[in-house]
Amino acid sequence: MYATILLLKESFKLAVQSLRANMLRTVLTLIGVIVGVTAVIAVVTIISGLDTTVSNAFSSQGSTAFSVSKRPIVITSREDLIKFNKRKDVTKEDADAIQRLCRSCNRIGMAINGSGLIKYEDNKSEGVSVRGMTPSMFDIENVTIQAGRRWTDQEGVGGRNVCVIGTDLLENVFNGRSADSVVGETLRVNGIPYEVLGVATPFGKVLGFTRDNFVYIPFQAGQRMFGSRNSITIHVQVASQSEFETAKDEVRAIMRNRRGKKFGDEDDGVSVESQDAFLSIYSSATSGIYAATIAVAAVSLVVGGIVVMNIMLVSVTERTKEIGLRKAVGAKRSDILLQFLIEAVTVTVLGGVLGVLVGYGLAWLMSLALGFPVAFKAQSAIMGVGVSFIVGIVSGLYPAMRASKLDPIEAMRND
Repeated sequence: MYATILLLKESFKLAVQSLRANMLRTVLTLIGVIVGVTAVIAVVTIISGLDTTVSNAFSSQGSTAFSVSKRPIVITSREDLIKFNKRKDVTKEDADAIQRLCRSCNRIGMAINGSGLIKYEDNKSEGVSVRGMTPSMFDIENVTIQAGRRWTDQEGVGGRNVCVIGTDLLENVFNGRSADSVVGETLRVNGIPYEVLGVATPFGKVLGFTRDNFVYIPFQAGQRMFGSRNSITIHVQVASQSEFETAKDEVRAIMRNRRGKKFGDEDDGVSVESQDAFLSIYSSATSGIYAATIAVAAVSLVVGGIVVMNIMLVSVTERTKEIGLRKAVGAKRSDILLQFLIEAVTVTVLGGVLGVLVGYGLAWLMSLALGFPVAFKAQSAIMGVGVSFIVGIVSGLYPAMRASKLDPIEAMRND
């Protein structure tokens, strides 16, 4: 055992000396492996961070809430858009029917969405998301208030023009004032004055896009602003995950009945879906990116392996006399095989380690630019180095075997 360790140590020392003696060749050999490993590490790290961000952003309702709307969250074709636009609008009466008939539904909320121009004194902000919603939506979507309060049911039904704003408006129209200081101020939403009752806790950014540039107003005020005949979105929350599918089936049956759907009709007349619908599409997209990256990395690693094999074959040719001399003084075929194999593995593993470091660095820079957390995973680093090790074994085996089979007498005669 001790003799084996000494042999491995000596072989590694000789391999390092050989690589240092040909630095340019070593660097050129490393490039292919580094590029391949960097691509895999960077993409895996970036997408893992994106997965966490997107999952947190679009699963704020958890796994106990779903929506009922005229159109689905994602529409993939013009034909589908035309078909969905022909559906009946979702109305407050639909929400009342769900509230009355759905036994598994725990909480019902309504929302109507639009955008508008926000003004405060001489400051203004265009394209701000304006959402009319019932107070229950704060609980369904886990919206918390960092300053002030949200409106009550009585204030909403009574027609008060009050609002809760996102933190972007503190900077965009209130000149960076604190959340507490703007409570009680009056701003104008599409020309209509609204009193600021509260400021929501920040949601942060997703893929570099802010989620805090909004004004929430009571549902009744939203209908006055955007039109009471516009289709609304109904949000349903259940008490526990075990009731989720039952509640969806009940709501789907209620809406089919209200739209006169018969048995066998494929279209329910509404879209009943959770945020999982978006997340599944996102996962499909990222899986394609994974596949493309693995393909690029595989090509790069194959090229790198071929380069390593060629360089090792050149090294065997250049060191024929050295091989002959070592054999003449008693080196075994296994010793020569091990030496050249260790040289190949050392190059590729070094390339793998550098690729992991460069990949993590690239992912970190991109995370700073796009504003999402980096998910460093030990598994990806182990995978990168492990693949590099395998590449070294595969690409170095043939040159090592060729070196070990050289006849010592013929090798000593080589010029």
